Amino acid sequence: MNRLIGLFIVGLLAAGLSLGEAGAVNPDEILDDPVLEGRAREISQKLRCLVCQNQSIDDSNADLARDLRIIVRQRLVAGDSNEQVLQYVVDRYGDYVLLEPPFKGITYVLWLGPAVLLTIAGAGLVIVARRRRKAAPPEGLSEDEKHRLAQLLDDGGEG
Repeated sequence: MNRLIGLFIVGLLAAGLSLGEAGAVNPDEILDDPVLEGRAREISQKLRCLVCQNQSIDDSNADLARDLRIIVRQRLVAGDSNEQVLQYVVDRYGDYVLLEPPFKGITYVLWLGPAVLLTIAGAGLVIVARRRRKAAPPEGLSEDEKHRLAQLLDDGGEG
């Protein structure tokens, strides 16, 4: 019985892995021409799902991603090049729709923001570490402190 359950789980995992390769593209979206379909998949991998944000439209099940996949395929069937299709989508949704936005004025924050934040955080850690080092008490107890501690321990904490 355990072996049967194990085989069933392995089968489910294998089915799940094979579905992952197909992305979220529905069968009714797939183009008959394999060359155009390949181009559509290539373009879809470059476009961000505006609902999921960190997923391509090829991988997203969101309705908006489906609509974008259909637009991509319609533009390809109409004879647009890959660049023209991408530009068509960018013109309507902005550079944010690209998973790798271009390096230009309005997207500097997207590209440089993480590095700037990391630098500020690193500088802050260095400053905090230096302040702690300066404020740390000297190692060990002085003779007066040792004598006072002994008195406190002998008196049971009184005095």
